[in-house]
Amino acid sequence: MNTFLAGLLRIALNHVASSGVGGNGFGATTEMSLKKLIWVITRVHVEVDKYSSWDDAVEIDNRVDAARKNGMRHDWIIRDFYTHKIITRALEQQETRRLCKIPDEVKKEVQPFYFNRTAIATEDIDSERLKRSLMNLQKITDFATKKCCPKNRDFVTKPRWSGMIANQHVNNVKYIGWISENVPINVLEDYNLKSMTLEYRRECRQSNVLESLTSMKAKIAENNSAKEDFECTHLLRMEDNNEEIFQARSLW
Repeated sequence: MNTFLAGLLRIALNHVASSGVGGNGFGATTEMSLKKLIWVITRVHVEVDKYSSWDDAVEIDNRVDAARKNGMRHDWIIRDFYTHKIITRALEQQETRRLCKIPDEVKKEVQPFYFNRTAIATEDIDSERLKRSLMNLQKITDFATKKCCPKNRDFVTKPRWSGMIANQHVNNVKYIGWISENVPINVLEDYNLKSMTLEYRRECRQSNVLESLTSMKAKIAENNSAKEDFECTHLLRMEDNNEEIFQARSLW
């Protein structure tokens, strides 16, 4: 999944560059570069119907559109090149790194490329469900914190130089690796990641120590197979003050 999302991000950046409105990189337009604005990712959602095999040929459809009042969304549809069957859909929402209204000059640059069509029907996929899951996870983690018992913490890490990109914040793909550290090895070996939703709250720096927590529960498989699905709720937060970095939900 890390490689997959890194590839989609590269496609999005190449799309901006080839459109003729690219500024100084990272998907920023010329006007954004002049005004010292940059995009950051606030939400990612991926749905996988089938994993590709080695040497498979796929085609990727990349679309952009407005998202809420102050953002832009990228939608990707990945199809088998020969059968044209959809195998993966992905959604990524971006907002300006500095909280401000998108200037009219920037809107004029990007609006001609809006498709008004989306790969995933709604922006609110899993939002309420994710919120309820995180409330339960928060109760568990707060209880563990009060007991001051280190073994209740799933994974503690610190951003490294190799995980930073040129604008000095953590590569969003790195967060997915931190999620995987909390998933039991038997699930990683015997299951595939079916869908994933990540909602970013704030950025972290190299000096931050991060605490990653995961709650897992079994659920009845949608295809009525004998094998249970697993639903995970993930939370990454600062170790010192418990400020949230991101929330996530994954289905295996």
